[in-house]
Amino acid sequence: MQPTATVLVYSHDANTRAQVRLAAGRRPAPDVPQVEYVECATPAAVFSTLKERAVDVCVLDGEAVPSGGMGICRQIKDEIFRCPPVLLLIGRPQDAWLATWSRAEATVAHPVDPIALADGLAGLLRGEGSDEGSTAGAA
Repeated sequence: MQPTATVLVYSHDANTRAQVRLAAGRRPAPDVPQVEYVECATPAAVFSTLKERAVDVCVLDGEAVPSGGMGICRQIKDEIFRCPPVLLLIGRPQDAWLATWSRAEATVAHPVDPIALADGLAGLLRGEGSDEGSTAGAA
């Protein structure tokens, strides 16, 4: 049996969650494990999931409403012991400084670029990007 990695995807928008799943696919890179996605549409679901099960990486939508992924990222970094790394979807590349404030390890700008998302996710699954606020594909 092959190992799998668990990736939490948060957005109020089901289309954004689907874009993330489709962009990264079942295996974002040949050298990382297959991915199992856990989708969350509310902040409460994010917190309960992180408390109830092991998650390897979080992908949070910075444009989600009513609670954006940036604020949730900062909160989970403060409140969740051994918080997994976070890839933050930002509205525009100029918002990368806000991702630094939120302590996200990587960013990808909307609309979701499949190559940038897969690269960023694979890097976090490899343990890269531990310097908070680094960017992946935020051109």
